Amino acid sequence: MSETEAPQPQPLLDDEALDQLDDFLESDKVDADALDLISAHGFLIALAIAPREVPSTTWVPELFHGEPDFADDTERQRILALLEALRHNAMQVLEGGGLPELLFDLELGGAAPEETPIGDWCAGFMEGVFLDEAAWFAEDEEAAATLLLPFMLLSGLFADEPDMAELAGDTQRLEKLAGQLPELVLDLYLHYRVPPETPKPKPRRKGHPGRPGKR
Repeated sequence: MSETEAPQPQPLLDDEALDQLDDFLESDKVDADALDLISAHGFLIALAIAPREVPSTTWVPELFHGEPDFADDTERQRILALLEALRHNAMQVLEGGGLPELLFDLELGGAAPEETPIGDWCAGFMEGVFLDEAAWFAEDEEAAATLLLPFMLLSGLFADEPDMAELAGDTQRLEKLAGQLPELVLDLYLHYRVPPETPKPKPRRKGHPGRPGKR
């Protein structure tokens, strides 16, 4: 495929909406441990992929680490609508085989992932996975582990685990994975949300015992 034919990542919210979310998540209205915009972006994309729906009553308090000090109900509805729009738009883009635009350069530049926005985004993504971890691994644990490995490595959350240490130290591999993040997101969506094509049933021959009216 030529460079011109490669799908261009699509923004999930416009700049104004992203600025509104960023300002709110950085404000004193939310808990200091709430996800920031980068982490929340990863978190909501994970929810867009999740094998089963996670209710907003579960994910909203997790994202905010409690209940924000909304000025009024109008502000509450506006912020929650922006978050839901980001999640919904991610589903729409991925359903169409598109790539989500991420909010940062896809390069580590020699830095440890957890010291970059890439690490923050992947940590937020993994927080979304942890909300319903059993569902992600229920069908095919090995395939799930393989597909989630890049996000786990880049999140920095598993750096102390012995079986991850060697992989986490492979800077060339990490740099390559960082550059592939939008494609890796689409791979996950296709695995969890798009059922494999089943072969069309062959037409029954005339006089088949199972055909109505035939003996």
